[in-house]
Amino acid sequence: MTVASSSNPSRATPVIAIHGGAGTLSRAHISAEQERAYHAALQQVLLAGQAVLAQGGTAMEAVCEAVRLLEDCPLFNAGHGAVFTAQATHELDAAVMDGATLAAGAVAGVSRIRNPVQAARAVMQNGQHVLMVAEGAERMAQEAGLATVEPSYFSTPARHAQLLAAQARQAGVVLDHDGAAALAGRAIDEGRKMGTVGAVALDAHGHLAAATSTGGMTNKLPGRLGDSPLIGCGTYADDRTAAVSCTGHGESFIRVAAAHDVCARMAYGGASLESATQAVVHEALPAVQGTGGLIAVDRQGNVCLPFNTEGMYRGLARVGQAPESFIYR
Repeated sequence: MTVASSSNPSRATPVIAIHGGAGTLSRAHISAEQERAYHAALQQVLLAGQAVLAQGGTAMEAVCEAVRLLEDCPLFNAGHGAVFTAQATHELDAAVMDGATLAAGAVAGVSRIRNPVQAARAVMQNGQHVLMVAEGAERMAQEAGLATVEPSYFSTPARHAQLLAAQARQAGVVLDHDGAAALAGRAIDEGRKMGTVGAVALDAHGHLAAATSTGGMTNKLPGRLGDSPLIGCGTYADDRTAAVSCTGHGESFIRVAAAHDVCARMAYGGASLESATQAVVHEALPAVQGTGGLIAVDRQGNVCLPFNTEGMYRGLARVGQAPESFIYR
C-alpha cells in the first residue's frame, strides 16, 4: 500500500503515520514470530499517537509521543536498541518540525539523552538554535529537565551481535535491518541497509508535524551524521504542503534534500502528494544510488508511504478508524 486518502478531504480527519525503517529482512528470513512482534509494536505506537489526536492534541504532540515510544522499543534503531558505531559506542540523532510555524529543532551525536526526540523538541521550543550536537545538546537537555542515562542503556545484545557480524564480514557501514540480515547468515547487500524511526501527523486544527530519530548505521565512523537531524533532508513539515520523515541511506537523502524536495514539488510544481513522493523515492534517490523510503501526510489528510527496498516497517491510523501496519508491499 502506497497511498491512503482521507474519506472527506474538505474536512480532513486527523491522522498519524509512522515508520520503523526500510530495508527489511526478506520474507524468507523473517519468522512469523518476528513479524508478529513488529506488527504488535507498530500497532501500539499507532494507537498511542491516534489517542493524542483524538483528544484534541496537536500534530507535534502526536509525533513526539509516537517517536518516543519507538525510541523505547528495542526492535527499532533509535533510543534503546540503537546500533553501534565502529568503536562500539552509540551516537543518536533526532529532529522535529512544526508545519504551522516552520519552527524546527534537532540534536545529533548524543549518547546520554534517553529520548533524543524530546531533546530535539526542547531545542525547537528554546528557539535560539535549530541543531545542537554532542555535549552541548546533552547539557541543554539536562537544563530542560529531560531524562538522561548511561550510554550502556542504549545497548542490546542483538545490536552488539550485529556489530560483530558486520566487522567479521568486513561489511563496512551497515544500516539496522541489514545487520539483522547478517545474523541470519545472509550476505549483506550494500543497497539494502536502512534503520530509522519517524512519524508525521495532521491534527484537528489542520496543522502538520514531523519527527525522526535514529541510531545511525552499524559500524559507522564516530562523528558520522546522516539525514535524520538535518531539516529538509530527513525531516520537514510545512502546513502549505506536507509533513515528511525519511528512512534510508542518509548520504543519498542529504544529497537530494529528500524531505524538502517532496514539499517543493508540491509548492512550486503543483504536484500531488502521491506524485511528489513517488518522484523522490523512485526517481531522485535512485539517480544517486539512494535506497530507502519515506512517510508523508498532506494538509488534506492524504498519506503516502513509498519505498524502493524490499520492505519498510510502517503504518497509519486515522481518528475513529482501526490502525493499519505493514512490512512488505
